Amino acid sequence: MLYNTLAISNPDDLIFGTAPKPVKTRNYGLLIGGGTLYPELNFTVPGMKLEQSTLKEMYGHYEQIVRDALKRAGELESPGVVLECETLPQQTEFPEWSETIAKILLEGMAKENARSGLKSALRYTPNDNRDMIRPPLMRSGYHLERMLDTFERVTKAGADLISIESIGGKETHDESLIKCKIDEVIFALSVLCTRDMKFLWDHIVSICNKNGATPAGDSCCGFANTAMVLAEQHLIPNSFSAIVRVLGTVRAIVAVECGAKGPGKDCAYENPFLKAITGNPSSGEGKTAACAHLSPVGNIASAYTDLWSNESVQNIMLLGAMAPTSYMESLIYDCRLYNGLKQQGHGRILRDALVRSDAPLDSRAFVFTPDNVILFSKTIANSTDYYDAAKNVSKVVAQTILLGGQKGLTRVAKPEVRYLQKVIETVDSLPSDVGNFIDQMLKKIDTTKLNLKEYDL
Repeated sequence: MLYNTLAISNPDDLIFGTAPKPVKTRNYGLLIGGGTLYPELNFTVPGMKLEQSTLKEMYGHYEQIVRDALKRAGELESPGVVLECETLPQQTEFPEWSETIAKILLEGMAKENARSGLKSALRYTPNDNRDMIRPPLMRSGYHLERMLDTFERVTKAGADLISIESIGGKETHDESLIKCKIDEVIFALSVLCTRDMKFLWDHIVSICNKNGATPAGDSCCGFANTAMVLAEQHLIPNSFSAIVRVLGTVRAIVAVECGAKGPGKDCAYENPFLKAITGNPSSGEGKTAACAHLSPVGNIASAYTDLWSNESVQNIMLLGAMAPTSYMESLIYDCRLYNGLKQQGHGRILRDALVRSDAPLDSRAFVFTPDNVILFSKTIANSTDYYDAAKNVSKVVAQTILLGGQKGLTRVAKPEVRYLQKVIETVDSLPSDVGNFIDQMLKKIDTTKLNLKEYDL
């Protein structure tokens, strides 16, 4: 692992709007992580068929979104905004559609800049379609080619930031998550995921560097956010979801090692740990993401973020305005409050209030307290490789949640106490050498669900 020290080692230095390595966007020069918290509006089209016959309608939605949402941002005198366009699967399968969408959004940004002076940036996030065939082809084939072409086209068109929610390793992880098998989850996240991340992010960084875009970062959405939602539905323990959340950092850091500079993607709740380790700025979502999913971290998720997002909202009509415009207003008002208190010297008071409002109620929030972010980040950075990091941090997170429950710092249900103890026992029993661990796991998992050669296995 390339990072063996922390960029932020003092919990007091973890705060929203400021990162050790701020990122300046290419189109209007927004400095993300430079002291100001900016809103990041994430949007998509309403439920509709996406095909050649509906392209005009689809493009019309993006024209309306960028026009109306940015007009409202200009009227509210936001110091800057970020737009994120997450593609739907068809928009990655047909890269020319994504190219057109990116151009529509960039043109709308230019018009609002000319009208009101609003500075904006565009993050483009292609959907990872590689698992549309089973077992997936991760390093070749139609879906990879379409995805890489999408990256190529939107970066040439002028997108500022490039992200993805990549899916390498889900073939094994999904079933392991439901079974709450910590050894199998460690295998998926620290062996399969990291190998796919290295392959994919070498390509993404190369394309971004060639075309002048910023490689921003990946998201562990398909892994750790899935765990969070399953816990919300009472299908897996909260504490197991919390462990998987932190484990996602081991996977996500590979993108940074390949050259990703941030800001990390909004649904990457592992971003606080990445920020502490690498110094890169990040985006975050919490209460404002209720349009897309529910979570137990509505306030604490904003404590250290540099962009504040709503996840993804469809372009549908609400009583006040179209949904993206309404969410733009909500995000701007949140950022006004945060920036205003920070300018008055009260930023840390607000940060601590956000932390205290969530952490005592749920272990999934407790792992995000400033002290815990630094502790878990240091555990990862002090490890020798991804597997070692995954083992070490899994154990430390389990121990920390147990202790937090005993001290009354967070809620830990009685049945979860024994489960956490079992996690620690399982981790302690794992081989010290990653090669022996891989041999052991390949005998345990269903290898018919993945192409081993796609992971150099």
